[in-house]
Amino acid sequence: MRVKFAYTGIRVKDLEASVKFYTTVLGMKEVERFSQPATKGTVAILVREEGGHQLELNHYPKGSRFDTVYEVGEGLDHLGFETTDLDGVLAEAKKAGYPSVLKMEDPVHRWAYIQDPNGIWIEFFVPPS
Repeated sequence: MRVKFAYTGIRVKDLEASVKFYTTVLGMKEVERFSQPATKGTVAILVREEGGHQLELNHYPKGSRFDTVYEVGEGLDHLGFETTDLDGVLAEAKKAGYPSVLKMEDPVHRWAYIQDPNGIWIEFFVPPS
């Protein structure tokens, strides 16, 4: 399986307060923000340095199936792995007993999730070309 560990996604209670913290206190820079219709959420991507490990902040409002009771320390949303062969990776994962639990696509992005044995979501994505 050819994948590259690319970023860490965490769930946040307040997106604006979280972006302010990571940018002002930790010196990160917000490089992208977008709405995610499939989860009804908003995603903010931050980096510390160009090309460095990314931090993805995920906020899910009321009405999203992902808006669950927030427990401190439970905020790990998912781990993101980059691949150039999403279909191949998903086929290998399914063969190993880990079928995809969610697939998403928009004009720029294509990604899907499986769950590890502990229920942690693992994202595989194809980088925009």
